[in-house]
Amino acid sequence: MRLENLRRHNETKVAQQSLRNMRRGLTLLELMIVLIILVGLMAIVGPRLLGTQQKADVRTAQAQVGNLASALKMYAADMKIFPSTEEGLEMLVKAPEDEALARNWDGPYIEGGKLPIDPWGSSFQYEYGVTEGETEVNTIDFPRIFSIGPDRQPGTGDDIANQAA
Repeated sequence: MRLENLRRHNETKVAQQSLRNMRRGLTLLELMIVLIILVGLMAIVGPRLLGTQQKADVRTAQAQVGNLASALKMYAADMKIFPSTEEGLEMLVKAPEDEALARNWDGPYIEGGKLPIDPWGSSFQYEYGVTEGETEVNTIDFPRIFSIGPDRQPGTGDDIANQAA
């Protein structure tokens, strides 16, 4: 009877070890299946997430252009003129060197006293002045403020501006 119990105990022990060894193999297989599923999901969801980030960057740049346009309106209300292209957006955070003009300056017109950069790490561009049309010389009514966009090349289709070039 004792010998039979010992034999059953050994058989049970061997069966448990065999089951553990089999379970270890299944765990690796299960892990591989989970990884394959995760890679598949990332292949489907990843591009959508990247597209969402790009849209968010464009919207951020549009909002920043709008904020700069509002700051320029406040500047123009005080100074009675917009800064020239050469003076640029710096006039929103730095008083004019001419003392007569500096008396009217009530800036900085940008919160924090520092010009923002676009979501792609570039400075915003500013144009104001006279442009030459086909038949006559036109004065721009409001300055053009723009980001050169994700390609960091001016004059391309991804530029973000308050008005067309």
